[in-house]
Amino acid sequence: MTALSEWGLNVSNEQLVRPSSDFVIGVYNACLEQVTSISPNVLHKSTQRALASLDDANPDLYNNAILHNTMLYHLTRFATSARIMDFSSRDLSAPEPERTRFILSAFINFVKFAEQCTTFISNVREKSAQVIEEREQVTQELSEVQHNLAVLKAQRAKDEPKCEQLKEENAAMTTQLLAAKEVHTGLTKEIESLKIERAHLQARNETVNSESALLMDNNSRTRSRIVQSPERIRRNIITMGTTAIEDKKAVALHEAKARDLQAKISALVNIEKDVRSCVEQLQTTEKEVQLLEASQKELAELKDSLEYKKVERGELQKKTERVHKQLGNAQEKLERAQRHAEEKRQASQQTVERLQRDYEKMDVERRENDKQVEELRMEAGDIETKMAEHLKKSEAELNELLTEYWKLRHETEVYMETLANKLNMNVSSD
Repeated sequence: MTALSEWGLNVSNEQLVRPSSDFVIGVYNACLEQVTSISPNVLHKSTQRALASLDDANPDLYNNAILHNTMLYHLTRFATSARIMDFSSRDLSAPEPERTRFILSAFINFVKFAEQCTTFISNVREKSAQVIEEREQVTQELSEVQHNLAVLKAQRAKDEPKCEQLKEENAAMTTQLLAAKEVHTGLTKEIESLKIERAHLQARNETVNSESALLMDNNSRTRSRIVQSPERIRRNIITMGTTAIEDKKAVALHEAKARDLQAKISALVNIEKDVRSCVEQLQTTEKEVQLLEASQKELAELKDSLEYKKVERGELQKKTERVHKQLGNAQEKLERAQRHAEEKRQASQQTVERLQRDYEKMDVERRENDKQVEELRMEAGDIETKMAEHLKKSEAELNELLTEYWKLRHETEVYMETLANKLNMNVSSD
């Protein structure tokens, strides 16, 4: 009851003996507010926010139920922290005296324990500051990642038409390359056949040359052996001229074939150069495609990282809200404690001032009493002196009276004895 009185709650024994639902709800909410700073106003505001989010024409129908369930939820958590595992709504709606006193004792002990854990509150504040700093850092990193992601998205949107164009060009070049490859294959086969034919012609030319040399040798030997005949020589000349003409025609034909082969070889060289340039462009396109795939992969990783950062940001926001709430509760509790301490200080100051005034008043009264005591002491001394004198006088008078009394008694006894003797009477001296 003392602890509840310090919290501004007036609790009587009658309320503890016969607890009501409103009484236990008020006391339990006060204990809950001391530790968590969750007051009925906070619960009412959260209930109103929950009702505002409902799509219902009559949200007031659920007001009391939501408020009761919310309060029961927080009180159940509070009771679990206070090592009361079987706390239920029955303890609010139909409280029993013994159980109410047990729960109230556990709640008060838990509140006292929480008030002693000021070090923990300071640690929570430090952790809150660290979480706020980490949140700011994560927010900054998130803004940078979002900026980079926006840049990459813009670059990707900018490069998408070019990428589509490159894909189309790549497809066209691939088709051209396949066609050029087929043409190159055909031309290679034709070049091989032409090379074989050229080798055959060269071999035949060499054979013809060797035969011509043999014939010329035979002709020279024959000329040296035979007698010169003009007709025969003319015929031989005509024959040799015809043979030379045919040989010239064959040589011209071979030279034309060689020129055609040389032109075809030059064309093949040009085609090979074109094919090489196509291959290089294809390789460049493949590199750009690989770079694009790497960029897309990096973009996907950045998206995953962004989602992860969003999740972490949500968790940090929740933690920050909880820490802010705890910090607000601690600050509110600190302000309440400061107000309570200020009220106590003011009350103590007023008590000190009142005691100072009472002391000054008592000091004045004490001085007056000292004067009166001195006067009374003087009067008492005078009275004692007078009493001593009066006592002495009284004792003297008493002694005189006693002397007279014994003297009279003695005379009376003597007179009675004398009278008895004269009257012959026995008189006792009792």
